Amino acid sequence: MDNIKIGYIGGGSKGWAWRFMSDLALEDSFSGEVRLYDINYESAKINEIIGNRISEQKDAKGKWRYRAVKEIGEALEGADFVIISILPGTLDEMEIDVHLPEKYGIYQAVGDTPGPGGIIRSLRTIPIYIEFAEAIKKYSPSSWVINYTNPMALCVRTLYAIFPKIKAIGCCHEVFKIPKLLSLMLKEKEGIEVNPSEIKQNVLGINHFTWVDKISWNGRDLLPIYGEFAEKYYYEGYEEEKDRWKKDFFASANRVKFDLYKRYRIIAAAGDRHLAEFLPWYLESPEKVYEWKFSLTPVSFRKEQAKSLSEMSEKLAKGEMDFPIKPSGEVGVQIMKALLGLSDFITNVNYPNLGQMEDIPKDAVVETNVYITKDKILPIYSGKLPYDVNSWVLRHIMNQEMILSAVLDKDRELAFRAFYNDPLVESKVSWNTARKMFMEMIEGTKRFVPKYLGGEK
Repeated sequence: MDNIKIGYIGGGSKGWAWRFMSDLALEDSFSGEVRLYDINYESAKINEIIGNRISEQKDAKGKWRYRAVKEIGEALEGADFVIISILPGTLDEMEIDVHLPEKYGIYQAVGDTPGPGGIIRSLRTIPIYIEFAEAIKKYSPSSWVINYTNPMALCVRTLYAIFPKIKAIGCCHEVFKIPKLLSLMLKEKEGIEVNPSEIKQNVLGINHFTWVDKISWNGRDLLPIYGEFAEKYYYEGYEEEKDRWKKDFFASANRVKFDLYKRYRIIAAAGDRHLAEFLPWYLESPEKVYEWKFSLTPVSFRKEQAKSLSEMSEKLAKGEMDFPIKPSGEVGVQIMKALLGLSDFITNVNYPNLGQMEDIPKDAVVETNVYITKDKILPIYSGKLPYDVNSWVLRHIMNQEMILSAVLDKDRELAFRAFYNDPLVESKVSWNTARKMFMEMIEGTKRFVPKYLGGEK
């Protein structure tokens, strides 16, 4: 297939877009055109040059044409696939999300899904996704939409709320860490070299708060091995590179996972930094975070990283360096290949609940395995979570619904109630203090927040 059309919203992305381009270059079964749309047209134009340079490299199997466009309609018109990866606001807004709550004693490791930061980010993001849904309905209603933006569940939920017939999924790589971890455990315990892709797991939950209740390799149940390691390394932690978590803001020693296994006898599947934000006891203080052996990722680091990526972008565009073509670890291109009928594929995605998860409201966006084949995504029945785990999942789902309703109904009071109902907020501050913090965060990010919530847009 050589005439596939991809519309990329957020096409000026530095990092995510390049990894996607690399994965496309590694796939030789389909090719075509990628139209890059971004509110920063110059960034999209630079990515046009970078994408075409990647496609021209000798080791590029897939040959793609990249073209920056100024209007979203031009990117979406007749698209077979739509990719969305944006930053809602800027890193200045994210700095408010993550660090303003610290003066109230609330600490966040990421600040993009739950917690006070995740909620304020959601209030910025949902109005943007309302516009995306309307544009997709107008220009490419039959396209498949793959979202990478956080808060993942609310992004996908908004797309379906505005355009119920949309064909959208959300992709997240966090769950892939568990097969990797089990492969390391098998190697240490039994000297067996196992490719993580050969390990099968049953995924259920919501994005960044995902769980695995069944996991196997060649028909062998690996849950007992995980339990042994959770017990053995509970205090020390377990990493491929010892103490990497002290040097890498995105690493952890998996102590949060091991603690959750001891509590609930089920594997918590996302990274520790994300898992910790859904529960109130891992983020009591920076000292407590250090004990659990993960990091609070400062936005100052992200700003330095963005500066480095911007410098790298210029070098790539000028031909002063080549972007290395190698697998990114994401599965978006494999999903596209399956939807085109070129293969079949099973993976975890974020998708409305059609019954694949029990004891969860219909249409809530859940993360479970799906079977993907030509123009079809078929959810695989995943079962149900233990009651105590599910009570936490349900609380966050209800909060997500409240946040979405607050935006759709233009109801600032409902938005605040969702803010206070978040476990990180409710466990730390009073109702009145939470309201003060909420208004401060709105004020700090008001240029990207709708007027009905107290913003400027």
